[in-house]
Amino acid sequence: MDTGPLGYVNTYSGDELICYNQFSVFVVGAGGFGGKRTSEKAKASLPPPKRAPDAVVIDSTTRDQAALYRLSGDWNPLHIDPSFAAMGGFQAPILHGLCSFGFAARHVLKQFADNDPSRFKAIKVRFAKPVMPGQSLQTEMWKEGNRIHIQCKVKETDAIVLAGAYVDLHGASEASSENLTQGGDLRSDLVFAEIGRRIKDVGSELVKKVNAVFSWEIINDGKSAAQWTIDLKNGSGSLHKGPYSGKADVTFTVSDKDFMEVVQGKLNPQKAFFSGLLKVKGNIMLSQKLEVILKDYAKL
Repeated sequence: MDTGPLGYVNTYSGDELICYNQFSVFVVGAGGFGGKRTSEKAKASLPPPKRAPDAVVIDSTTRDQAALYRLSGDWNPLHIDPSFAAMGGFQAPILHGLCSFGFAARHVLKQFADNDPSRFKAIKVRFAKPVMPGQSLQTEMWKEGNRIHIQCKVKETDAIVLAGAYVDLHGASEASSENLTQGGDLRSDLVFAEIGRRIKDVGSELVKKVNAVFSWEIINDGKSAAQWTIDLKNGSGSLHKGPYSGKADVTFTVSDKDFMEVVQGKLNPQKAFFSGLLKVKGNIMLSQKLEVILKDYAKL
């Protein structure tokens, strides 16, 4: 069994790198490709901790699971054509590896991230054995900080199908979990949570571009429901729930509904301002910089 070339795929939104994929291929019974068998750039798979799992989640796949997963665009006949599957040594079409991979990732988000996909950061797995549609997937999980080690088995056979695997999660930001519920069920909380995560990733760059502190007061049902401070002037930037301790460069007051309309591009900020839906105090010109940040960094 030889390791083929290590593959890389970068996915961009404009100039922003939003996803990096790395993969290697094991070709059973083949060899003689030449070159190195491994790469120093490869992300290593890791064994789980030597203790009982911290959590176990089991899901049953359906008999038509592979046929359904083909709708994602993976038309490999190995997963639908019995004669083609037989050529690969299988008694029947097997489930897509990425489908079982998706089950396991979803189990981690359910158990350790409150089903919040924005908490997902990275995943590494080794596909060890195939899964047949209709079998049950049992994901065993071990929490080590923000890294969740996982091992996925076919429950009926106890065969390990995903090995040496782990999921890295973003830590719960100040704008998520308990803090999100304190102001009520505000849709804007989700946007500020995303802004907080982006500031952690590229805050220094934003501080250089913006150099300002923005204060927000979110109104719901005619009453003040939440206050937020976006500090893009000091250090590497920050977001916190509550008023700014000093004097903000710009202060915005807007309803939760209208805030979401602006962020989603359904309401022009200038029209919102002139119609009184968006109230602004301070250096109004700086609000143009924030408008760009909301469009670029608060995508839901």
